[in-house]
Amino acid sequence: MGLTAQLAQYVAESKSLTLDAAVRTTVRTGFIDTVAVMLAGRDEPVVQVVRRFVASQQGGLQQARILLGPEHCSSRDAALINACAGHALDYDDVGLMGHPSVVLVPALLAEGERLKSSGLDLMRAYVVGYEVWAELLARDPQKLHDKGWHPTAVFGVLAVAAAVACLRGFDAIQARHALGIAASMAGGLIANFGSMVKPFHAGQAAAHGIDAANLASLGLTASADTIEHRCGFLAAFSPQGQADSSPLEHDLSSRQWIKARGLGVKKYPMCFATHRVIDAVVDLSVAHDLEPAQIRHVKATIGKTQALMLRNMRPTTALEAKFSLQFAVAAALVARRVGLAELVEAFVQRDDVRRLFECVEVETTDTVCPQEATLALSDRVVIETLDGQVYDSGEVYHARGSFEAPLLARDLESKFLDCVSGAPMVDGPALLRRLSDLDACSDVGQLFA
Repeated sequence: MGLTAQLAQYVAESKSLTLDAAVRTTVRTGFIDTVAVMLAGRDEPVVQVVRRFVASQQGGLQQARILLGPEHCSSRDAALINACAGHALDYDDVGLMGHPSVVLVPALLAEGERLKSSGLDLMRAYVVGYEVWAELLARDPQKLHDKGWHPTAVFGVLAVAAAVACLRGFDAIQARHALGIAASMAGGLIANFGSMVKPFHAGQAAAHGIDAANLASLGLTASADTIEHRCGFLAAFSPQGQADSSPLEHDLSSRQWIKARGLGVKKYPMCFATHRVIDAVVDLSVAHDLEPAQIRHVKATIGKTQALMLRNMRPTTALEAKFSLQFAVAAALVARRVGLAELVEAFVQRDDVRRLFECVEVETTDTVCPQEATLALSDRVVIETLDGQVYDSGEVYHARGSFEAPLLARDLESKFLDCVSGAPMVDGPALLRRLSDLDACSDVGQLFA
């Protein structure tokens, strides 16, 4: 049996997958954090554009809620809009060299509402999608970023197709076709980081994953070896053609990548490649009471793939600033924090912020983090002041909120309530309680009623 068929069989046999307490906690965190950032990003320009696009294509289906409000549309369009909103602020969780929850959660909430699925059904399907993504990612020693591919937009489509196929109870043949169809829908470019298209990648992955499942259920067929063929998914996306397309030698249901790799919850609404540097600058600034006007030079040492993603040296918009190490350093020095209040044009364009852009030197290293290969083994920041004082962060290995250094429960709650505070249709504390008890919910459509 080839890899595509093996993954499909795993999907089909996971309808009663057992989730232990640790896995349930991880998955609940993914749902809680994604709903939070989805509501925080609901009014971003990219979301308004995509909502107008959906309205122009609307076929009259009323299957799932848009942004937890009273409006409904088809489940695939709800997933498209909601995933775009969830990724619009770049505040969603991270893992697997991308953003697994922001594609899986909106797709599963939309499909779960349509199907009246239980919370435990959604959690199980989430794990199935995560495991398929993780298995495919592990098969290539190279990083898709190095070839210009955005992993969320590539692996996310297959992950959603697998998760939705599990939720809908597909047999192995249907699941294989869904994965094959999804493989031909995958793609998204790093060149669009810092633009509206980046959050659209997440929406497109969520919607296309549902499309793949819908098409498979209607009888559209795909090649039986779409993933492992020499001209298939793994070979086509591999930066150097080194992907392993051999059959599985282990049982995915027992391996559970989610336990080993988990999720990181973002403390800052910035590309995760900046987070260790932000931690270091904030810590140095607070510890030594640094004044921004007294900064002569900041040297930040990061990985080469991090530098590739952080392409905007002199950002002028909030979208560009999310992918700028210069802004990350400047904001951390000026505000001693980097939150939603700093990710606005008025702050990005401040003279004291922009002056610091020119003080930042970026040096790259060839080291690689074993937990997250898009990062260096560690980041480092050295700050020099006008009076000759030098402050060194030392090696920073884990960002606050990462899988290795998770946020405290009170910090997760604080982030959730802050993100949903402006959403008029939501009772934040009540919604948080319901999401925290997701595995006991009999009908996810009632979560937001």
